[in-house]
Amino acid sequence: MLNAVAIYRLANLLYRYRIPVAPKLLKLLIFLIYNSSIPYECTIGKKSFLGYGGIGVVIHKSAVIGENVIIGPNVTIGGRSNMAGAPVIGNNVYIGTGAKVLGAVKICDRVLIGANAVVIADVPSDCVVAGVPARIIKKDVDITKLCNLENE
Repeated sequence: MLNAVAIYRLANLLYRYRIPVAPKLLKLLIFLIYNSSIPYECTIGKKSFLGYGGIGVVIHKSAVIGENVIIGPNVTIGGRSNMAGAPVIGNNVYIGTGAKVLGAVKICDRVLIGANAVVIADVPSDCVVAGVPARIIKKDVDITKLCNLENE
């Protein structure tokens, strides 16, 4: 199925092979079809998935997204004004609709980020965060079953 991640993967492959114009055209295609900004320079791990094809998703070009991550629509993974760095997201993470992950933050493995949460601080493994700004609301949670993040 053609979605924003599939187009991103092709653009990223062409970028890594130093083909000059094609990645930029594919990034523009993602923007036109899905109203999303998914730069070919960022890193998105295997089995990561953008809900609803990736509608409204914005990702920083230096962001690193791990494997088996589910990203809801209208999510922003980006920088903060006048601060260097971009988010690093671990494996088996669920990012709810409308959430914002901003700045040089590290989201560890097996984390659930609630809808419309604003994450501006590091998040440890095995927890649920929600709110503005996001706070840990539950610890020692097995989100792999809760969010269908089972490894195959």
